Amino acid sequence: MYSVVTVRDVVRIPPKEFGAPIEEAAMVHLRKQHENVLDRDIGLMIAVIGIDDIGQGRLMPGDGATYHSVSYRVLVFKPIRGEIVEGNVVELMDFGAFIRMGPLDGLCHVSQICDDFITQDSKGNALLGKETGRTLAEGDKVRARITSISFESGNRSGKLGLTMRQPFLGKIGPQHSWVEDDVRSARGEKPKKESKKKK
Repeated sequence: MYSVVTVRDVVRIPPKEFGAPIEEAAMVHLRKQHENVLDRDIGLMIAVIGIDDIGQGRLMPGDGATYHSVSYRVLVFKPIRGEIVEGNVVELMDFGAFIRMGPLDGLCHVSQICDDFITQDSKGNALLGKETGRTLAEGDKVRARITSISFESGNRSGKLGLTMRQPFLGKIGPQHSWVEDDVRSARGEKPKKESKKKK
């Protein structure tokens, strides 16, 4: 989920930037330090939007820079356990599919793709459901639910676990939608069989 968050921190302004307007210098350093950084409590900080308040500078012994307390706004992406997200399949492995949801990727393990036995085709281009005939390929758009979140603060590596086994989740799009099949099934209609692509 995207949101704008207000953060309080301290920014260091080196002496070579004392001639520049203080807010411009602070913004440069805040962007360098905080954009594209993952914080366990806040989420992935995508962009520093603006400074709300910047305090008077303080000097530290042995350092010619000034330190300013600052309050600023950040655009963040913070996934929430149980949240339904949409994304694109970016990589397939025999153990599951990596799905890109905005700025982060998540893993949908083969056991969580659908209620079927899943195998990878011989070329590794798709994951196939044995009974349902459902296929999942790179580039497919999907709807999934976040089941687990594991983040390390400071870098961009985090782990998101996803599931598509619940009703109304899975592949969506114009060619063949698992979600539309679930809607048809809920109405008592027969779902369409997915046609295999000829190459």
